[in-house]
Amino acid sequence: MTVDSQIATDGITLTEVAAAKVKDLISSEDVESLSLRISVAPGGCSGLRYQLQLDDRQLDGDVVRDWYGVPVVTDRMSAPYLMGATIDFVDTIEQQGFTIDNPNATGSCACGDSFH
Repeated sequence: MTVDSQIATDGITLTEVAAAKVKDLISSEDVESLSLRISVAPGGCSGLRYQLQLDDRQLDGDVVRDWYGVPVVTDRMSAPYLMGATIDFVDTIEQQGFTIDNPNATGSCACGDSFH
């Protein structure tokens, strides 16, 4: 499945570049069967803050989707806030790290870590 053929309302999309970076991070860990967990939590200057972490847990109600061999997990409370979001990885002179393009965000802070 390619990102272009993905319907935007069908959960979270992980780009191929971001998946490659996650695979690199997973390979440096000593834990089997890690996935990328993305969630939202109260906080940040705009109300909600994104949380990305490598996780080996499967919780009740988790939504799991595989992108380029990387399982992406979202808890059921965060899933509605992340519906249609795209996670990418950029590596430029100005910025390095994961970015989240979230169509549900009506505003965000200057750092891009939180939204409302």
